[in-house]
Amino acid sequence: MQVMIGVIGGSGVYQIEGLEEAAWTRVETPWGRPSDDLLVGRIAGVKVAFLPRHGRGHAHSPSSLPYRANIDALKRIGCTDVLAVSAVGSLQEGFAPGDFVLVDQYIDRTFAREKSFFGEGLVAHVGLADPTCARLGERVAEAARQSGVRLHEGATYLTMEGPQFSTRAESLLYRQWGADVIGMTGMPEAKLAREAELCYASLAMVTDYDCWHPGHDAVDVAAVIATLSANAAKARACVAALPARLGATRQACPCGCDSALTHALMTAPDRRDPDLLARLDAVAGRVL
Repeated sequence: MQVMIGVIGGSGVYQIEGLEEAAWTRVETPWGRPSDDLLVGRIAGVKVAFLPRHGRGHAHSPSSLPYRANIDALKRIGCTDVLAVSAVGSLQEGFAPGDFVLVDQYIDRTFAREKSFFGEGLVAHVGLADPTCARLGERVAEAARQSGVRLHEGATYLTMEGPQFSTRAESLLYRQWGADVIGMTGMPEAKLAREAELCYASLAMVTDYDCWHPGHDAVDVAAVIATLSANAAKARACVAALPARLGATRQACPCGCDSALTHALMTAPDRRDPDLLARLDAVAGRVL
């Protein structure tokens, strides 16, 4: 199998450099339109599909993002690995604004989003103990270090609903829970990537200290944008360095990401909803 990297660019990352033969491609999905068209090209001989998570011009809020359509579109176009780039607030003193964080765990506090491709008519339960791919994460870490960023490897990302930022009481509570960073888009994106049998890694850019830190002002959009502007080039450099690290040929994932559905389907074949089966042609075609 040939590697194809899907890059989901978050706030401040609306383009990537070095993409050869690049062309915007519209992908239709059974789950609606994705956030935007996909910019498809090659870097270091490896196919790459770039999707602006919020759409060009930042048209989608975290709660209204078409998460299922985004993941389906990446899978449908042929992606094997997905790198998600996002902006986050820090809940730990040592994770300073300007730092980068390789996320490996999540706490999902969202409540207004569709979180699964499956449901009535076809029930499935995938394992999510380790929601990111360790193999892909290692390659992302190498690319990040090559790009010269200050990187923290391993962190818990608390996903809040938004769109408002945290209250101070919430921020302090999340610190007590052991969360390291806070953002609004990490879930259900990681859950859906696992259901689609995609290897998924999350590289987060720290923009602020949320509102818990007594020595820093509470987060606001102006502070976030200022830090994003200073770090966007570094984020794009990390993305550009990843294809050479992964290589063009794909082996079976040692973490089992690409076989997550093998034992996940619960509904008997004769009780499965044909309409739902049709919508799952890309996401679950391997097992259906």
